Amino acid sequence: MSAPQLAIIVDAEEEFDWSQPFSRDNQSTASIVQQDVLHKLYDDLGIVPTYVVDYPIVVDSQAVAYLGALHHAGRADIGTHPHPWVTPPHAEEVTAINSYMCNLPVDLQRAKIETLHRAIEAAFGIAPTIFKAGRYGFGPETAKIIADLGYKVDCSHVPHSDFGRDGGPDFRGTPEGPFWLDRDKGLLEIPLTSGFFGAVPDLGKSIARVFDSPRAKRWRIPALLSRSGLVTRARLSPEGISAREQCRLIESLYHQGQRVFTLGYHSPSLLPGHTPYVRDQADLAAFVRTVADVLRWFRDDLGGQFTT
Repeated sequence: MSAPQLAIIVDAEEEFDWSQPFSRDNQSTASIVQQDVLHKLYDDLGIVPTYVVDYPIVVDSQAVAYLGALHHAGRADIGTHPHPWVTPPHAEEVTAINSYMCNLPVDLQRAKIETLHRAIEAAFGIAPTIFKAGRYGFGPETAKIIADLGYKVDCSHVPHSDFGRDGGPDFRGTPEGPFWLDRDKGLLEIPLTSGFFGAVPDLGKSIARVFDSPRAKRWRIPALLSRSGLVTRARLSPEGISAREQCRLIESLYHQGQRVFTLGYHSPSLLPGHTPYVRDQADLAAFVRTVADVLRWFRDDLGGQFTT
């Protein structure tokens, strides 16, 4: 590719308190219609984001009407994003470890993914081919299940990140750019853009475990490494990450040869009060400004293009 490419993937999901235990009672999707806050920007820049939707979305007629209108107008793509705790069949106990799809028995994984897949087909009139596991809970069985259902792209991996503290997958060592998940090259992984920048970005790869270690965090080692200018780990997301940090991350990865980038966030972040990142209208304005600054920098300074 002569120019870097950037895609936007939105986790379109129900609202819930991130500080509380998971619950099947959380079904509200009021934040979906608030996505208009960013769609004027996307329309202006010619961006078609992908909304990966979970089960409470596809059973809410208002959410389906809103996202369906975007899709049929060519302004958005639709993918699949199962949250196990709110996706039937409800055969498992609701716990932190079971919130990762990859920890469930393979038959239950298949049943839940198939349920959501069929519900999306019924609600939107399409067979989705883009998948992103809720809480990044992707495992070897997940890959086979979604390949059998006709999925072509997965977006569940987060390079250099370990979610093992509460039972999640370990993505340390995952490539930062796209790679094939199967020998037949039928299922492509396009991970969330995550990596390192600073004076010694390669240092981050060799000490990646430090950034997710509770003990290292207590000693503030990741923060000290960042403040020293040596190395910072970041994701391409407006959720808690400044525009400057995101641009530095893209630039660092670009100079290492990466040409495909994905920016992600959660749909409830556009309705104040539903994620830690946007608590009021001032936070929302800053959130939108951050997205705009990154996208315009990517286009105007880096010469990048937007893709799906």
